[in-house]
Amino acid sequence: MSRIGKLPIRIPDSVQVDINGSEVAVKGPKGEMKRQFSPEISITQEDGQLLVKRNSDLAPVRALHGTTRAILSNMVTGVSTGFTTELEVDGVGYRVEMEGEKLVLFVGYSHPFKIDPPKGVNFEIDSKTRLVKINGSDKEVIGQLANDIIKIRPPEPYLGKGIRYKGQKIRRKAGKAGKAKS
Repeated sequence: MSRIGKLPIRIPDSVQVDINGSEVAVKGPKGEMKRQFSPEISITQEDGQLLVKRNSDLAPVRALHGTTRAILSNMVTGVSTGFTTELEVDGVGYRVEMEGEKLVLFVGYSHPFKIDPPKGVNFEIDSKTRLVKINGSDKEVIGQLANDIIKIRPPEPYLGKGIRYKGQKIRRKAGKAGKAKS
């Protein structure tokens, strides 16, 4: 049995969970999320906890067991406390600005990149350290948005310039060796 799938999910007092067959709706102070799960996985609510059980031992169902529990846990955490991802912008002349709700990136191209936040997501910036914080309740949306921002200017291995996750180490390469004198 899945070790992750067996763990119960504690529901905080501020969160309401509605289970309707294989559809689960979670509502809390940070927002509301709804998701449809496989009917092969049964989700029950007992004593302020969510329990995830599988109905058969077939390989595809076993694979869904831990995944379903992890997604449910992220839904409960997202609507109660939310998630944050931090990105660093590093490079000479690179900067980030806010234009209303939009994030504007100046990262060495001839034009700035303007990024609209999806519903339920907001940006915070620290222009001195060139740090971008992405806040929201849906971990999947935040992770995809952070990945899309990094794809605009990924970190390069020679000078280390680009956009990366905070604390991410970039493996650096040596530059071209000088020509030998004859």
